[in-house]
Amino acid sequence: MKFQPLKTLTGFSLATAFLVATALPASAAEYQIDPSHSFIEFKTVHLGYSWLSGRFNKIDGTMNYDPAAGAAGQKIELTIDTASLDTNHAERDKHLRSADFFDVEKHPTATFTSTGFEGDENGGTLSGDLTLLGVTKPISFEIKKIGEGKDPWGGYRAGFEGSYTLVRKDFGMGYNLGPAAENVEIDLMIEAIKK
Repeated sequence: MKFQPLKTLTGFSLATAFLVATALPASAAEYQIDPSHSFIEFKTVHLGYSWLSGRFNKIDGTMNYDPAAGAAGQKIELTIDTASLDTNHAERDKHLRSADFFDVEKHPTATFTSTGFEGDENGGTLSGDLTLLGVTKPISFEIKKIGEGKDPWGGYRAGFEGSYTLVRKDFGMGYNLGPAAENVEIDLMIEAIKK
């Protein structure tokens, strides 16, 4: 009879330990995007002869990455400072920031919030809502894990890449650049640090 409370306590302790252990990955899976090692680049055809390319210099966001949790454990939220676009040409950048294109005074940010993921720890299809120029549309694109592990400063990092082809007119960006430039190819390279 003396051992019954100990047995019950042990069962309770094991159950508690299990609940704590299963709760920990949700917290441990939270990452902060590292803006100095993450890149969102874009390119479109110039006159049908070559490429015009650029990037956004300021991005921010968070992601959840937990391979043990399966698809339900993966989520990302990105915010892009549209005024930070850079094509290495000041006059062109000024035009791209105008109402003809990104209209950065009215729409200083673009955002992406994931709504679903199908795949495994190495990659898959990421779905979410992209908001650009005040227009929100669901999109899906393939992503791939580049790698993960400890960094030299005591942190833990994970990196992913993905590509998406954006149709400019879908988001109200109708400035005529010719039929070859209706689409914009976007490449994302995201590195994030576990919180």
